Amino acid sequence: MSVNPVTKLGVALLVTVALVLSIDVVSAGVVLVAVLVLAPFARVGLGAVARRSIPLVVAGALAAITTALYGVDAGAVLLALGPVTVTSGSLALAAAVGLRVLAIGIPGILLLATIDPTDLADGLAQRLHLPARFVLGALAAFRLVGLLVADWRDLALARRARGIADRGRIRRALGQAIALLVLAVRRGTKLATAMEARGFGAPGPRTWARASRFGAGDLVLAGTGVVVTALAIGLAVALGTWRFVGA
Repeated sequence: MSVNPVTKLGVALLVTVALVLSIDVVSAGVVLVAVLVLAPFARVGLGAVARRSIPLVVAGALAAITTALYGVDAGAVLLALGPVTVTSGSLALAAAVGLRVLAIGIPGILLLATIDPTDLADGLAQRLHLPARFVLGALAAFRLVGLLVADWRDLALARRARGIADRGRIRRALGQAIALLVLAVRRGTKLATAMEARGFGAPGPRTWARASRFGAGDLVLAGTGVVVTALAIGLAVALGTWRFVGA
């Protein structure tokens, strides 16, 4: 069942907004469990999700540890080492922060893994009626991101072949970053010239090779997103864990 990328983007935004409004274990946990359960339906294996989520796990763990050690003290003191104190309240907040990082980040991973950039550009331009110049420019930039990795590797090999990459890891990284920036600017200039030559900057309505439509799959995904969001917020409020960020 096909789903329009705009619908996927909207559902991800809905879940993200719901999680941003509160820092609690229940709402983040419900969303995280729902995402992991529904991941196979998106044709993304749990193994692939786990591999791509390693940076998120590390970031969530670091955020949780920092919150536990330096968060606002509340409840019973469990550990006191000079100025650093760990309380039951700071541990609960740390767990909520760690789960929140995963619950917000993993849907983004699934989004990137299941969306074709061209389909997304078609949806943004035809369904949301965003300016064609912006959409096509963003599409070109998205397509070129993968080239940066290959360019970085080629630059490292070229510098090593010339014997200028043997010492100074920081200095080498800075040199490669500057060279990569220059290369990216030159490629972007050539691409902009080529796009203008093909009429991408011409005024008037633009036609599209493929039509972007909504279907039954979009209704199913949108309904699932609303149910998961409502369930997460409802359970958090019912159990008394809902903690509005501004409170």
